Amino acid sequence: MEINSSINILGSIKDLELVIHFLIGSIEGDVLFKGSQPYTSVKTTQSFNRYGRVIRGVLLKSRKSEIELLLGTMLRNESISLDSQLFLFWNSATNDDLLNYLNAKVFFPAFYSGRLVLRADEVAACIKELRETEEVIRGWSASTLETVAGKYLTLLKKFNLLEGTLNKKILHPYLSDKMFVLFLYWLKANEAKSNILESEWLKYSFCEQPVFLERVMQKKFADFYEFTYTVDQLKIDPLIPYKDIYHACK
Repeated sequence: MEINSSINILGSIKDLELVIHFLIGSIEGDVLFKGSQPYTSVKTTQSFNRYGRVIRGVLLKSRKSEIELLLGTMLRNESISLDSQLFLFWNSATNDDLLNYLNAKVFFPAFYSGRLVLRADEVAACIKELRETEEVIRGWSASTLETVAGKYLTLLKKFNLLEGTLNKKILHPYLSDKMFVLFLYWLKANEAKSNILESEWLKYSFCEQPVFLERVMQKKFADFYEFTYTVDQLKIDPLIPYKDIYHACK
């Protein structure tokens, strides 16, 4: 597992609108920094550029060029919206191992069990367990560990998955038809296994497997993908090029 300070940096961003500045800005330095100051509390160009590297590396880039293109199209059309916040959450999980680990071990278990609140001490306890296998975390002080736990919850709040200040209430998004189709395209691009039901990314659909299967098989989605389903096997084949799918399902 590759562990870094990305969660701390992303959790410190005042407003995800800053992401748009780095999406459309091809330069770094004073010009971009001065135009983006309302969205961050950083005081220097050097620190701002550090934000930019994390935003580009975790939120905007993708291992799959088609997903990077799809996300860029969405952000250019919607800026920061409830839908694009979810897509940024999905994409960042593929780029940050610690974020994905905490999602899998803390957030999603609480989400799918119907919990109402997520606490920082739960996140901190999960990170402490990683000390047994991750040398980087062994070097963290107690305050660093607590800071990462708090920033993780703050980041989930920015993705509109939590709300509140002291007690973070878990929100339960329901994917619109558009976002369900885009999720399937995102899932298909990132999953090496042919059987979608075995994918570690399936939990990012925010619905239980029976509900997920029921939606996949709805006839209204027939123009977007083909599927085959046999008891415990699900295969999905997109029908529309990734460069066109955003506008096709709007």
